[in-house]
Amino acid sequence: MNAVKLKTPLAVAIASAGLAMASSANADATNLEQRLAELEERIEAAERRADIAEERAELAEKATQERLMSGEVRERLEKVERQASGEEGFSFNAYARSGLLLNDQGKSAEGGPYVTPAGNLGGAVGRLGNETDTYAEAILNYRQQYDNGAKAKYTTMIADGVTTSNDWTADESDLNVRQVYAEFSDLPSFTGVFEDASIWAGKRFDRDNFDIHWLDSDVVFLSGTGAGIYDMKFADGWTSNLSLYGRSFSDFEVVNRENPGDDTASTDNLIITSNNYFGNWQLMLNAMSANDNDERDIEANQTAAEKGGHAMLAYHGNSFFGLSDGSFKAALLHGQGLGAEVKSIGSNGNLTDDATATRLALYGTTYIAPAWRMAPSILAEVSDDRFAEGDDYQWAGLNIRLANEVTENFEMQYEASYQYMDLDPNGYDGRNPVSGDYSSLTIAPTFKPEIGGFWQRPEIRLYASWKDWSDELNEYSANDSFGNEDFIGDEWTFGVQTEVWF
Repeated sequence: MNAVKLKTPLAVAIASAGLAMASSANADATNLEQRLAELEERIEAAERRADIAEERAELAEKATQERLMSGEVRERLEKVERQASGEEGFSFNAYARSGLLLNDQGKSAEGGPYVTPAGNLGGAVGRLGNETDTYAEAILNYRQQYDNGAKAKYTTMIADGVTTSNDWTADESDLNVRQVYAEFSDLPSFTGVFEDASIWAGKRFDRDNFDIHWLDSDVVFLSGTGAGIYDMKFADGWTSNLSLYGRSFSDFEVVNRENPGDDTASTDNLIITSNNYFGNWQLMLNAMSANDNDERDIEANQTAAEKGGHAMLAYHGNSFFGLSDGSFKAALLHGQGLGAEVKSIGSNGNLTDDATATRLALYGTTYIAPAWRMAPSILAEVSDDRFAEGDDYQWAGLNIRLANEVTENFEMQYEASYQYMDLDPNGYDGRNPVSGDYSSLTIAPTFKPEIGGFWQRPEIRLYASWKDWSDELNEYSANDSFGNEDFIGDEWTFGVQTEVWF
């Protein structure tokens, strides 16, 4: 009995424990199911939030794209791109040169590309180590593009040149506004031959002038105040420019029969130009008229020209005379009367009715070795009855500039120049007939931020130059540099110069 009594509580305890454990297990299972259910709800909520976020991102991306594609933003973007490329907005261009030219006594030396007796006829010689001036051009441009696609450009160019080396040069300054004009292009109403044409008006250098830079000589230079139209297309391979320029001649002495007290007059030379391009060929024709210019008293029994004609045939090559990579240009120019100033068209009112002139220009640039480049030129002219009946001028010059690119910032430049002159002014302006030659050699160590071809600027040069000429040339004129004290030939000059353009 006692044994039975003992077993009963134990069984009850075991049974109670089992029931408790079973109850606890059931509770744990219920909690786990609840936790799993809660977790699943949280996951579903997170997925819903992710879906919402993705939808919002898609909507935001779509809105951004729609905004970017909106007219206002697209126009702003296009405007920024045009301004960055220089097609619209303000831009600044410049050319400048400045330096010292000293003789072997440490004094300022005579010089310049037009220093020879042929210089007043346009006979330039090499400019490397042969410039005495400070000259600067500042060109301010503003470009606009309109909703209809039309474009406008407004340009002002300010220039100054002095020969003094002082910092304050107001007394000597030639500060001048050389250009101020407006040009319109891409005009929607222009069709047919005018579809690609642009029009301009104001005071300007003609767009298609070109020069031999290392002589500081234009091949042709047309400028003044007027108006014109560029790039008319008359046929495939034929474009044409048409312009009217006016140039004012300085006041000159006249015999005024109606009013003897009025002994000065002035006139305007009007120049009508047709400039035509056929592939690489250029044909330029100019007609000039300067009413009353024949009243100018240029010399005894000489009549100044009242009209003139000028023509130029040029070829613009895409290689160095077909021999190597590079470029070349060749031009033959001829003028009569007022057109006998064949380079600066219409700029000289002292030419006679019978004046004639013919000029040849030939030049190019190329690399003759990986680190050596070469730029040769020939410039020659014959003219007669230019300023006086029976005068006769003949001159020809050969120039070559070489450069050896030593490092990426340093090169050695060399220049040789030769000019022959046979000049007979026939007494004009007290000048004497002379013949002879001029020679110069220059060596110029040159520093650059980066080398890379003949046209790479800016640069800073040191130089030494030797110049010599025939003694007879010293007798040409009392008004030129030749024959002056310390400038009689076999001269050494030294100096430093910077040249900048962009």
